[in-house]
Amino acid sequence: MQTDYALRALIYLGVRTEGLCSIRQIAQAYGVSEGHMIKVIHRLGMGGFIETVRGRNGGVRLGRAPETILIGAVVRYMEEDLSLLACMEPDGASKAELCALMPACRLRGVLSQAMGAMLGVLDQYTLADVITPHERRRLTEEAG
Repeated sequence: MQTDYALRALIYLGVRTEGLCSIRQIAQAYGVSEGHMIKVIHRLGMGGFIETVRGRNGGVRLGRAPETILIGAVVRYMEEDLSLLACMEPDGASKAELCALMPACRLRGVLSQAMGAMLGVLDQYTLADVITPHERRRLTEEAG
């Protein structure tokens, strides 16, 4: 869910580029928990995808142009573990020994190839590419 909410927040901020937005505005626009959105915004800020401004008149905005934010980079950053199998985890070499299918298993290679293909596709698209005219209308009308 973190990646879903992160992408929604980035789309919101990619549409609402004038000034700062509040976390409450973003959460309400998508009908998600404000508490969960706070965690997502914090993580996006740590990753440099957004800028946060503290204080009474604070808020959040994109940290860089939407054309420079790769969807694949957001997914990689937000998903702490893209491993589909225990043997694919960073310390998976030791876990692979516990698998009854090793060393003859081909599943690890197939899933690694599939994950690479998915991320390769996501790396072809930026935040600007996924902001549709419908979202732009919906999110700007909401403000007005």
